[in-house]
Amino acid sequence: QVQLVESGGGLVQAGGSLRLSCVASGRTASRYNMGWFRQSAGKEREFVAAIRWTEGSTYYADSVKGRFIISRENAKNTVYLQMNSLKPEDTAVYYCAADLNPRSFTTVQAAGNYDTWGQGTQVTVSS
Repeated sequence: QVQLVESGGGLVQAGGSLRLSCVASGRTASRYNMGWFRQSAGKEREFVAAIRWTEGSTYYADSVKGRFIISRENAKNTVYLQMNSLKPEDTAVYYCAADLNPRSFTTVQAAGNYDTWGQGTQVTVSS
């Protein structure tokens, strides 16, 4: 099975930056869609960003577009989430997810399309 491990979370001031990393192990191939989701206190898990294995197309939630950048380094089986201009409302536990059997028509924003999830990493943004 594939295991995902996130890292890079922490406490930052508003306007600061963090880079989250998610390393996948247990599978050689990297032909899977990767997504980042987050969940804050009292709210449901929400989509943040995703990247397809095909052509590396990226997708972002409106709330983070222009501030966050998702990328991947296939040789290391790692996906990154560069978070800039952080706001207090970005405070949440961030989860990495992998769709191990992606299709070209798969909706990357749907959490139900992902097969495995990391343990999460806490991001706290102070005002």
